[in-house]
Amino acid sequence: MVSSQPVGIFDSGVGGLSVLREIRAAMPAESIDYVADSANAPWGDKPAEFIRVRGLEIAGFLVGQGVKAIVIGSNTGTAGSAEALRATLTIPVIAIEPGIKPAAAATRSGVVGAIVTTTMGASDRMASLLDRFGRNVRVISVPVPGLVEHVEAADLDSAKLRALVEGYVRPLLDQGADTIVLGSTHYVFLRPLIAEIAGEGVTIVDTGEAVARQLARVLVDRGLAAPDDVKGTERFWTSGDPAESARVMSALLGRKVSVSKLPL
Repeated sequence: MVSSQPVGIFDSGVGGLSVLREIRAAMPAESIDYVADSANAPWGDKPAEFIRVRGLEIAGFLVGQGVKAIVIGSNTGTAGSAEALRATLTIPVIAIEPGIKPAAAATRSGVVGAIVTTTMGASDRMASLLDRFGRNVRVISVPVPGLVEHVEAADLDSAKLRALVEGYVRPLLDQGADTIVLGSTHYVFLRPLIAEIAGEGVTIVDTGEAVARQLARVLVDRGLAAPDDVKGTERFWTSGDPAESARVMSALLGRKVSVSKLPL
């Protein structure tokens, strides 16, 4: 295994691009292979067993591409497949989960709102987070169906989306939440809209930057970090329509990308 090998990232769709942005900003020398399972998005309403099997399939594809580590760019994907991947793979697996811990530390009112997918909200991992870090605060965890689909279409500011977000966020504010956890990497792309609706006094928490820091530590500790004097490359695959995925990914990243068909 050599340091020039890529890092693999996967998600149900394009949400994990918010993690890719953080990794690219922190580690410009690292090459990245990204898989979007857009044909099956959203994962948030899928059974846990589907997510486990799909995570293993996609990870297997990425290993076949020669990745040196895998980042699960999905909170739902972490809940459904992280344990299976770590039990199966010999390369490092970096997972992401809702930032209940930093939110509990940040809240002043003692009330935290968490917007999550249905599967994430019902998962053992979410229950464990609430048990470990939510004991001294009130955490209002609510599923927010429909938001992922808007991000998957690169719709970040339509009137329909705004009404949907307001309908989810306003009740949290009315119950005293001064901190909102973004429990899906897709929701990170809606951060400006959520912040506008929530107002200046509300802290918004996502964990993409923390995942990038953890990946950097793991790569350095294992001697896998790319040399600083190289520029990382990127490759993208989708299980959906490559042309549509290229349009959406380019819009979300703010630069043109080319997307190949995932051969699974």
